[in-house]
Amino acid sequence: MELLSGLIDIVLHLDAHLLALVQEYGMWVYAILFFIIFAETGLVVAPFLPGDSLLFVIGALCGMGSMQLEVALPLLVLAAFMGDNTNYWIGRLLGLRLLNRASPRLIKPEHLEKTHAFYAKHGGKTVIFARFLPIIRTFAPFVAGIGTMDYRKYVMFSITGGVSWIGSLILAGFFFGNIPVIKENLTLMILVIVAVSFIPALIEFVRQRRNRRNVG
Repeated sequence: MELLSGLIDIVLHLDAHLLALVQEYGMWVYAILFFIIFAETGLVVAPFLPGDSLLFVIGALCGMGSMQLEVALPLLVLAAFMGDNTNYWIGRLLGLRLLNRASPRLIKPEHLEKTHAFYAKHGGKTVIFARFLPIIRTFAPFVAGIGTMDYRKYVMFSITGGVSWIGSLILAGFFFGNIPVIKENLTLMILVIVAVSFIPALIEFVRQRRNRRNVG
């Protein structure tokens, strides 16, 4: 329970925690952020890490002058790209063996099923769309690797998705995060971003439930 409450506190007060990291570690904070974005997109066991809200807060701190936009933006685009591609090759080379051996606590079957369904509906565009969907963005590259999606095509979608995801949220934070009404209610803004990011998954869940009832 203490671990869960600690994670919730970090998510809800990302601005304070990240600012404290900047003040304590200076330029090394970029390495920490690189690892977080890399892990969230590159390791199927880390879908719980903050993504959208973290990027928005990074942009807001860049707007304040506490961080450097010209460093954060390209570095985190690189982290997202490297994470995506690492995950793809893990799925392609080791995916089936990992699924056979992994504990359901580490790789939940329902997460993979949702990602498979998303691929079936959107095809290769999933690599781009998944960037904006928590949990699915962690599993989409892994599933693409298992399905041996053409790598050249995958790379094209991966670059487009990474630049769109990282760029849009960091720049949104940069330009809007320090507007007084948003800055004074940043915790609420973080909650809104988290809630909005889950809306597509919720809509898909409701749609599938209705389809099952109709079939039944």
